[in-house]
Amino acid sequence: MKFAVINFPGSNCDMDLYYAIRDGIKQPVELVDYRATSLEGFDGVLIPGGFSYGDYLRSGAIAAQAPIVKEIIRLANEGKLVLGICNGFQILTELGLLPGALIRNEKSRFICETVELEVVNNETIFTSDYQAKETINIPVAHGEGRYYCDEATLKDLQANGQIAFKYLDNINGSVDHIAGVMNKQKNVLGMMPHPERAIEKILGSDDGLKLFQSIINYQVRVNN
Repeated sequence: MKFAVINFPGSNCDMDLYYAIRDGIKQPVELVDYRATSLEGFDGVLIPGGFSYGDYLRSGAIAAQAPIVKEIIRLANEGKLVLGICNGFQILTELGLLPGALIRNEKSRFICETVELEVVNNETIFTSDYQAKETINIPVAHGEGRYYCDEATLKDLQANGQIAFKYLDNINGSVDHIAGVMNKQKNVLGMMPHPERAIEKILGSDDGLKLFQSIINYQVRVNN
């Protein structure tokens, strides 16, 4: 698989994602500028964390107007893999590729720590190497990571198996402890925690590596 890591002004986790792909799962990967107008030849697109455009207006709102987003939407609609992490998750909700929104943390403070997540649905391209209800340790770093949706949307997420990860301790006040959600087709995932920062034990946890391995192993199983 060949991956694109999108670089916006203010992205600061692009290289973390780049190395997670290049060194973690040893797949082809390229950095792609936000002004690019084509993602031809890529099998998946990764949108990193950071503070795109300084998080002015709403987090991700300006990035959602960048030239590259038309191609991100095209790939998502074609069933290609799209992963947005932290600010990338915020951008995906701004684009309407994922339901809900990310708002200011409940206690209005920036949270930077390693948290425990529960793997809610392990039957997806992003989670197939995890066990159902497995507890994993993944870092977070956000001030506007509180997931919000209305009651009807939450019921749809639950009914369709679109909730990928939940916080065991609801650190930011997210609806239903939600840390990561997918679209109905389950080829688009947004999550606030940073799996790319947890691919080697020397970093404190390698639980994030399974997410990237899941993508490759899922594709192998599908192709066979």
